[in-house]
Amino acid sequence: MGRAVFCSGSILRHVVTMTAASTVGLVAMFTVDLVDMYFLSLLGEQELVAAVGFGGTLLFFLTAVSIGLQIGMGALVSRAEGAHRRDLAGRYCSNILIFSGIAASVISAVAFIYLEDLLRFLGARGITLDYALAYSRIIIPNTAILAMGMCAANATRAIGDARRSMYATLGGSAVNAILDPILIFGLGWGIEGAAVASNCARFVVLLLAFHAIFRVHNLPRPTSIALIKGDFRAISAVAGPAMLTNLATPIGASFVLKSMAQFGDGAVAGAAIMGRITPVAFAAVFALSGAIGPIIGQNAGAHNYTRVRQTLLAALLCNVLYVLAVWVVLWLLADGIVAVFSARDDAEFLIRFYINWLVGAFMFSGVLFVANASFNNLHRAHLATLFNFGRTLLGTIPCVYLGAKWYGAPGVMAGEALGATLFGSLAFAVVLWQVHLLGRKQGSQPVAAPLDDTVGARS
Repeated sequence: MGRAVFCSGSILRHVVTMTAASTVGLVAMFTVDLVDMYFLSLLGEQELVAAVGFGGTLLFFLTAVSIGLQIGMGALVSRAEGAHRRDLAGRYCSNILIFSGIAASVISAVAFIYLEDLLRFLGARGITLDYALAYSRIIIPNTAILAMGMCAANATRAIGDARRSMYATLGGSAVNAILDPILIFGLGWGIEGAAVASNCARFVVLLLAFHAIFRVHNLPRPTSIALIKGDFRAISAVAGPAMLTNLATPIGASFVLKSMAQFGDGAVAGAAIMGRITPVAFAAVFALSGAIGPIIGQNAGAHNYTRVRQTLLAALLCNVLYVLAVWVVLWLLADGIVAVFSARDDAEFLIRFYINWLVGAFMFSGVLFVANASFNNLHRAHLATLFNFGRTLLGTIPCVYLGAKWYGAPGVMAGEALGATLFGSLAFAVVLWQVHLLGRKQGSQPVAAPLDDTVGARS
């Protein structure tokens, strides 16, 4: 695949096609996490469910750097592809894979050393802490495999092959789903079995994604220390702010979890259950932000900002319609969700509260995801960092703090939704303005000028 496939044809079709392919993979991946939660809930201990919530939040911190590098991979490879520079795209691919493996290994090693202290900081106590430690000690050393698999899959998407990126995710999810009941129940490993199954799945994702970029597309290029040093500026210009951007989300999530923990394991369990249901229900919204990145990147690389603006508007339309449809579905399934996860007391109340009142606010999270993906692919990554930290520091933390103080556990959920609403709306207005300015400065007509070797170094 040697041409920029997103620089021509229907924008809406590209958005829908890329999103649909990514959604299938994400649904499979998130459903396995949900199945993990379901199997553990069958063991009859809310502490197990809460422990996965604590472990998952900590893992979210560790993968923030990996996500930043994944975003850098997509932005740089897609822009190079849009400028017809497959050689440069391949070089970026090789060097970012190396960066992601090294960075994830170092960060996970530090986290492993201070694991108990980190989980205590998040609010884990007693038997819940013991379970969280057992889960995290198995899954955290595997962070580098996760990081490299994510980056390789995103490189595949960046050159327009969403299908094989989806296959990698589907393959990993299938392995996880098969191993979960075997390890959790068949071998009686409980929460440790869930962690081992997840590790096996990550190896499969890495192998399938590597097959796509190495064997199918022959994308990675030979590299050297000199080339790695030479590309560091270009990579860090996108990936650095993206890492900071993604660190804001787990900071906010950890504050939310710590605030929820003061109301007991039942409240944490309810939040954890919704934390697994939400990604499945809104997989298309998560996929949308990843799907438009290559489309925006290729058209920005070709200096066609009219198509960039059309991509943003198509993404907004898809986001709003999808969230409204999901809200109706979740409302109809509320009783079944409570029953399936054996939720009771505080856990049941929080699940119903979220479904009845807060689901619609997720469209603003989707808008923020789309805006951040656009900033990263338009060499405006600092704006993504600004808005994500703004949402966390000026939106999530104060709103959650006041919500918890005034309304208890439901106020925690409502405060988080309010922060996303405020900053999602503002971010989308700013990204449209940035596209307008770029279009006026460089013109909206596509050009075939090659991308120089410093692409990504400019901001």
